[in-house]
Amino acid sequence: MKILVIEDDQTTRDFVTKALEQEGFIVDSSDDGKEGLMMAISCDYQLIILDRMLPNLDGLKILSAIRATGNNTPVLILSALDSVDQRVEGLTAGSDDYLTKPFALAELLARINIILRRNRPIESASNELKIKNLNINLRSQKVTINDNIVPLQNKEFILLRYLAENADEVVSRMRLFEAAWDYHFDPKTNVIDVHIAKLRKKLDNSGAVDLIKTVRGAGYVLRTT
Repeated sequence: MKILVIEDDQTTRDFVTKALEQEGFIVDSSDDGKEGLMMAISCDYQLIILDRMLPNLDGLKILSAIRATGNNTPVLILSALDSVDQRVEGLTAGSDDYLTKPFALAELLARINIILRRNRPIESASNELKIKNLNINLRSQKVTINDNIVPLQNKEFILLRYLAENADEVVSRMRLFEAAWDYHFDPKTNVIDVHIAKLRKKLDNSGAVDLIKTVRGAGYVLRTT
């Protein structure tokens, strides 16, 4: 597997690169925001490790640019910015995880393995979920409504899939967060609400109007009737 590390601190970059190579990964790296972005969108990586504070281009702008191209490569933000608001900002922007510095190598490797495992191609006897005019292909991660493709980002797909797999059941925000990010988070934040709002808008615009319902004080539910 190939990983891109975009980090301007040489000590951190060399440390992470060496550790990943020892784990058997192929690693490319960059210490510059603009160069890192070009590498991210022009090469095929299984994971991108991204610092937030970079020369020439901010990490969140890099992430936004990557997602704007339809690229859903998993992104793990590695940053010294550690406030709750800053972590929420990174997750809401489309990252798959957010690890603050200083960090333990064991935790970094564990989070990388979780991300890669979560994004591994699905092997299942049934590769599709169908609800009304909505079709979810689990293998290709392609979502269609009335045979028209709905362009979803990775987190939006994971949330939709989880709601569909638990159709007609009210799912709490915490359960949705754990399904998409694999760890506990402050339930007072609005990360899930932001992602659900974007997902709902895309579904509504594609013809699946009011498919996802808000249950006040409890969470969300995908209704089949």
